[in-house]
Amino acid sequence: MTTEPTGHPRGIYTLFFTEMWERFSYYGMRALLVLYMVAEVKRGGMGLTDEMAAAIYGLYTALVYMVALPGGWAGDRLMGAKSAVWWGGVTIAIGHLVLGIHRTEAFFIGLVIVALGSGLLKSNMSALVGQLYPEGGARRDAGFTLFYMGINLGAFLGQLICGWLGEEIGWRWGFSAAAAGMFLGLVQFKVTHRHVAHVGERLHHEGQNVRREWMLFWGALVAVVVLTTLCVAGVVPVNAQKLAQWTAWIIGGVALLYFLWAFLFAGLTTVELKRLVVIVVLFCASALFWAGFEQVGSSFSIFAERFTVRQFGDWEAPASWIQALNPLCVIALAPVVAGLWAWLARSDRSPSLTTKVSWSLLMLALGFAVASWAAQRALSTGPVWPTWLMTVVVIHTLGELFLSPVGLSAVTKLSPPRLTGQMMGIWFLGSALGNILAGLLAGEVTGDATAQMPARFMDVVITSGISGVVLLLLAKPITKLMPGIK
Repeated sequence: MTTEPTGHPRGIYTLFFTEMWERFSYYGMRALLVLYMVAEVKRGGMGLTDEMAAAIYGLYTALVYMVALPGGWAGDRLMGAKSAVWWGGVTIAIGHLVLGIHRTEAFFIGLVIVALGSGLLKSNMSALVGQLYPEGGARRDAGFTLFYMGINLGAFLGQLICGWLGEEIGWRWGFSAAAAGMFLGLVQFKVTHRHVAHVGERLHHEGQNVRREWMLFWGALVAVVVLTTLCVAGVVPVNAQKLAQWTAWIIGGVALLYFLWAFLFAGLTTVELKRLVVIVVLFCASALFWAGFEQVGSSFSIFAERFTVRQFGDWEAPASWIQALNPLCVIALAPVVAGLWAWLARSDRSPSLTTKVSWSLLMLALGFAVASWAAQRALSTGPVWPTWLMTVVVIHTLGELFLSPVGLSAVTKLSPPRLTGQMMGIWFLGSALGNILAGLLAGEVTGDATAQMPARFMDVVITSGISGVVLLLLAKPITKLMPGIK
């Protein structure tokens, strides 16, 4: 394994740039999604209601994370993580090409294809990063932090470029720019894949019937294609809001069944079972955090468009640019937060994993307190300065830095080696649940329900605040369940 002067394996840079372009593609398209769906038809949009657009947004973003669980399974048992990353990227690229077709049916089919590819790529990409650092420890944490910087650099550039092209030039220009990003990511991965040649191969599983599992994989894929076709053709009627509600229950049920299987039938050791309890806690905290955080792409985007001052002289800032502030803050603040952890570690005051997660929920509560105040002012006196939303995004970004990088790294450390891909899928399934709840919440604070925005935001303050305090009080008992894991 070749190592750079920085102390990191060269493979981390292959994964850094592949993920950067994939995130350019994903977040660039997502920045436009709700704004495009609620825009009037005469402006080139779809003319959907706020509630319907928010539900579709939640379903799409949730599907990306839902597919991460079977995507992790496919990487573990069928393809190997490296092949899963490649074919996931190819699928995303195909989905973007379909999105470029000027038909409503193609739009929804393209969303499903992009979601399937993203789910296949996500969990296996994270598994590859973990495999580059088999020794674990602080060096793996640093590797995941670097990888996370790639995610956010891609997200920032994607939201800035695709957002401006979509709102100022034309929606399809923004979507096409997102497609170009994924193609660049595929080219980069192919050219430099030799640096990850030693990781990501499929592991042998005793008693595995590979042919039967491939048949299961292709059967499930065909079922998704058939169901999507029937829904788009109108043969199977779909109400996006009701589907989102049912999907939330289904995601929760799938997670519960998987954890029950892992606890009872996976043959885990006592140490692995204790660590699994911590993964359950991370799953619940992740779902709650993302339910609030993902308002940035739905209700906060609509708030930016309708209730925020964006005109500065002769220039009007695109509403989608509020989303680009988050990855920019991550790039700026991630080194600061990493330095904080290092400084605390030197003085032997390093907070536990559970403490960091509890802080993320408390930051979420603080951000929504500001959002509730901003909503009250906007509804009573008219559009407010963008500094209100900017403050919310900065606070929530700090919460994200307390949760996401350490959570990604912790799951790779806590997972049984033979279930790493699946556990990464479960981690992303928590994000899926959060995203679907985010879409449902956005539907309750936009459109005809706009007057309820301050009260609903305050509900999030109470829920996340209480959860953060409880988790903080339980930090020591939870930490005892994972001795040796930092």
